[in-house]
Amino acid sequence: MSLTGLPADNDADIARVSEALAMITPRWNVRILLALSGPPLRYSEIANSFSWLHNGQMHLKLRSLCDAGLVQRSEHDARNVTYGHTGRATSLLPVLPLIVSWAEQYLEPPEGEQSAIEQIEDSLTLLTRRHAAAILWTLKGRGETSGRALAARAIPTQQWTNIYPPLRQMVADGLVDTDGKGQPYRLSGAGEGLAPVLAALSTWSAGQPLTQAIRHPVWGQDRTADSGAWASHQARTPTTRTRPDPAVPTQPAQRPKWQDTDLFSHPAPARPAPALPSGGIRR
Repeated sequence: MSLTGLPADNDADIARVSEALAMITPRWNVRILLALSGPPLRYSEIANSFSWLHNGQMHLKLRSLCDAGLVQRSEHDARNVTYGHTGRATSLLPVLPLIVSWAEQYLEPPEGEQSAIEQIEDSLTLLTRRHAAAILWTLKGRGETSGRALAARAIPTQQWTNIYPPLRQMVADGLVDTDGKGQPYRLSGAGEGLAPVLAALSTWSAGQPLTQAIRHPVWGQDRTADSGAWASHQARTPTTRTRPDPAVPTQPAQRPKWQDTDLFSHPAPARPAPALPSGGIRR
């Protein structure tokens, strides 16, 4: 069933990216994934890095990441259970610095020092607003568009005036521009600047190498690719709970350079405040 009034390949693309964002956006999920970017860890080792979370909360977080196919739980024996990345999670890590780069360029400078992980969390909050993906895809494909025409593509099954609350929020967030009430809407510079991030997220969620992101049919710089490559749904990697093969050594994933010193420098960040309609995107 189509979610938007856009072509089928765009509609499937939006659905996949929305699902990918739903996996990683919940609070602490990205931090847990980064904590697991090295060798597999015991539960106690993970919990020690997140002392502000209760055991019940951490169990739920790990279970949801396992169900999403991003974390693998391995039972070596009754007393030795470890958690580590799946291949899907490892291939996601290179997307995170793209989000940091976008945040550094377009988000309003914070009042104090802010870690890279907080940059990611602030950015993901903006991208997961209701109907945000459909609005971004529509404006990128159609350019300047009236609210009514935008609603016909982004939320075709709803009353067309329902487009205005999310649109006003995206204008306040700094992702969409308009010249005033009743005037057409268009992507702002910050909205256009999301191209590398959204192309990479789409490519990852479609199960393709990130080198293909440049050829994404909507957000890529080289749009000569067959757009059908993004049309089929990529199933999530199922969680495996088998004992690792001792004959195959486990190679720890390389940690992003920006992660080493600032991952947990701010254990309880404030969530982004509502943005102002001008002056950049407020955190």
